[in-house]
Amino acid sequence: MGYCAERNISLMFLTMNGRFLARVIGPSKGNVVLRKKQYLLSEDEQSSARIARNFIIGKIYNHKWMLERMTRDYPMRIDVEQFKEISGHLSSIMLEVRACEELDRLRGLEGQAAVSYNRLFDQMILQQKEDFYFHSRSRRPPLDNVNAMLSLAYTLLAHDTASALEAVGLDAYVGFLHRDRPGRASLALDLMEELRGIVADKFVLSLINKKLVRKEDFVKKENGAVIMTDEARKKFLTAWQTKKQESLTHPYLGEKITWGLVPHAQALLLARHLRNDLDEYPPFLWK
Repeated sequence: MGYCAERNISLMFLTMNGRFLARVIGPSKGNVVLRKKQYLLSEDEQSSARIARNFIIGKIYNHKWMLERMTRDYPMRIDVEQFKEISGHLSSIMLEVRACEELDRLRGLEGQAAVSYNRLFDQMILQQKEDFYFHSRSRRPPLDNVNAMLSLAYTLLAHDTASALEAVGLDAYVGFLHRDRPGRASLALDLMEELRGIVADKFVLSLINKKLVRKEDFVKKENGAVIMTDEARKKFLTAWQTKKQESLTHPYLGEKITWGLVPHAQALLLARHLRNDLDEYPPFLWK
């Protein structure tokens, strides 16, 4: 642990069913001026909304891309008209988000977009339909196989974004969209919004559709909670790390990086915006 702390490598501890317990990081090396600017902007709701709306634009844009990709690649296996209708609806919500300067209104628009996207999530599951289905999001505990994997993927993504924010000198616990709450890494939750679909959801869907997970990888507890077996978690974590090593060209920076570095790239761009080096925070818009 000391070796990792000295080298700015954070460690995360989870329960057997994937619930976050703790994160161990080294000493904070953040720029105090940068953090003071973060705290100042966070206290002002209008300033917070102007930053937060770009997180939401990124989230909706990437969800829309996923839906359009499905209509292109699997037109015979999904309801294309429904996908096109929802895609158009997401486009109209993005226009409203772009002009929004109120946090409550922004949360409402994000909620509308999420409901529309979730209506189509089950159709994006193309294999093993009897054992893997999505009716609604269930947490604490997850009540089906898909939600069990989504919860673990979101936990891992939140850890990666929190580590990235700390690495560039920001406070992962002081957010703009997610307001202050003891023990919650609010800024990490902000930053991961635009990556939920394109990273976590897409990863879970690929495991199911490629049949890398099976119904035997899950256990249902007496209280209805569904957890992954020890071997399944190992497979999941191995596949997650493999995905993080795949390369891509960052849509804003134009540089070739790995998926594992995307949270770090976005955290760096956010820090640049807070330092007034960029007029706006550029969300991760996957193409």
